[in-house]
Amino acid sequence: MSFSVVIPARYASTRLPGKPLLDISGKPMIQHTWERALLSGATRVVIATDDERILEVANAFGAEALMTSASHQSGSDRICEVVDALGFHDSDCVVNVQADEPLIPSEAIDQVAECLKHNADYGLATLCEPIENEREYIESSSVKVVMDKFGRALYFSRAPIPASVSLPDGCYRHIGIYAYRVGVLRKFVTWPVAPIEAVERLEQLRALYNGVAIHVSIAPARIPPGVDTPEDLMAVRAFLK
Repeated sequence: MSFSVVIPARYASTRLPGKPLLDISGKPMIQHTWERALLSGATRVVIATDDERILEVANAFGAEALMTSASHQSGSDRICEVVDALGFHDSDCVVNVQADEPLIPSEAIDQVAECLKHNADYGLATLCEPIENEREYIESSSVKVVMDKFGRALYFSRAPIPASVSLPDGCYRHIGIYAYRVGVLRKFVTWPVAPIEAVERLEQLRALYNGVAIHVSIAPARIPPGVDTPEDLMAVRAFLK
C-alpha cells in the first residue's frame, strides 16, 4: 500500500502564535516537518493550511500546499478536505503528521503506514512508547494508551492508566501520529463528538466510540517532543544547533 502524508498547519496558537512559521536553525518549523516527511516512503506530502502566510512560505520552499477552511475544528477535518479536493479513494492511506513535530523520525511515519497496510481489520493506526518516569505517567498532558495483546487500542486517557499507586510495567504514552484509511476518515468527520471524547479531550476516542479498531505499535525509537510551548521551542532550537 502506497501512502500520502498530509501536514495540517494552523496559524493560530494560544501560546505560540504563528507556530508553523517560527524560525528553527534558519528555517520555519513547518519546513523541518515537511523535510522529515519527505524522507519517509510517502508518495506525496501535502501541507494543509488555513492561512495565506503559511501557504506563501510553503510554496517558497517548494512544498505542495493547499488552502483549507479556517472553520475546521481539528486536523482530521482539515485532512479530509484535502483528500476530497485531491480525489483520494476510500481505500487509500493518509498519514497525519502534525506541523509542530520538526524532529519526527521518518521511520515513525513509515511504521504507522505499514501497520495499517498489514492489519486489514483496522481503520486507523498510531504509535506509542514506554513511559519511563512517574511524572510522565501522572501528568494529564501525557496521553496514555492501553492495548490488547494484538495491538488493538482499548482506551486512551489523560489519567494514569493502567491505574496504580506507582508507575507500573507495560505503561505506554500515546504518540499523536495517525494513519487513516480514507474511507474511515470520511466517516469520522461526520460523527458528532463522542461523550468520552468530550471528557478526555482526545479526538481518537471518537473512533473507538463508533467501533473503529485502532492499531497501536511501539515506535522504532524515542520520539522527540513536539513544540507546544516557548520552552519546547527553545529545546528544539538548542538540539538542532
